[in-house]
Amino acid sequence: MSKESGLGWTTFSVDNAAGSAKDIRNDCTSLNFATPRGVQDITGLDKSAFERLLLLADFTCEAGGVFNDAADRAHPVLSTASSSNTIRTVSIVVSGQTLTNECVLTDYSMARPQSGELTFSAPFSLADGTVPTWS
Repeated sequence: MSKESGLGWTTFSVDNAAGSAKDIRNDCTSLNFATPRGVQDITGLDKSAFERLLLLADFTCEAGGVFNDAADRAHPVLSTASSSNTIRTVSIVVSGQTLTNECVLTDYSMARPQSGELTFSAPFSLADGTVPTWS
């Protein structure tokens, strides 16, 4: 086992509204993702420290990047967020480790600050109740 950087990702693909996976790695400049679990506090009055139960698993992801409206790139893939109820397959592969989830794309926001860049942010949330699992 060796430590690695987050450089040179193998895969970050997202289904377009038609359900076809599109590689949008080149347009993305940042990616935040998490596989959190819910927690229930079950601490009794007889305890001096917390007792907890793990509950449901989840997956969230937020991609950020640079506007690109070429065919099959980030803008055409993500801009249908407001008009499509399509479940999107989100696939992440880094260093041979794969995390794939069925997600809803809940927003596609863009920003153009005074400095002139045109960037996007796109949040995804788990859609199908399948426990997120690295393989």
